[in-house]
Amino acid sequence: MNSSSGAQKMHTISVLVENKPGVLARVAGVFARRGYNIESLTVSISEDPTVSRMTIVVTGDEAELGQITKQFNKIVDVIKVYDHTGEDLVEREIALIKVRATADTRGEIMQIVDIFRANIVDVSADSVIVESTGGSRKVDAIEDLLQKFGIIELVRTGRTALVRGEKST
Repeated sequence: MNSSSGAQKMHTISVLVENKPGVLARVAGVFARRGYNIESLTVSISEDPTVSRMTIVVTGDEAELGQITKQFNKIVDVIKVYDHTGEDLVEREIALIKVRATADTRGEIMQIVDIFRANIVDVSADSVIVESTGGSRKVDAIEDLLQKFGIIELVRTGRTALVRGEKST
């Protein structure tokens, strides 16, 4: 976000929307028009097949986030917007990391994978693909340790989150 009016911090926002074509573009357009950068965005069908849940991570101050929430509520297909900042969340991210691997380095790679309770999901003559699931800090840490072997490709889902307990979001 591009304001200097308040303290910048990471916000996790859930947006429940009608499961219709074009809704994602309209929601993302709110950020684009205001010059905001989305740190991560995940979208999928919710427990109700007519509703999709967007989990959006963005950095900004409280005032800017309030303006974004107001803009979301003007979109016809938006059902509900939740700002989870400060709430007790279960957050997860998935990463697939393709790493260079030789006969000499496979053992060390496997040790790192075991320590992080990750999985090797593909093996070829000169590489392995590691799947890591967990909080963003865990995924960052395994990525950092695998750097020395040479990361060929990397893809991360971005954060998904639900509030702990009975509260529905």
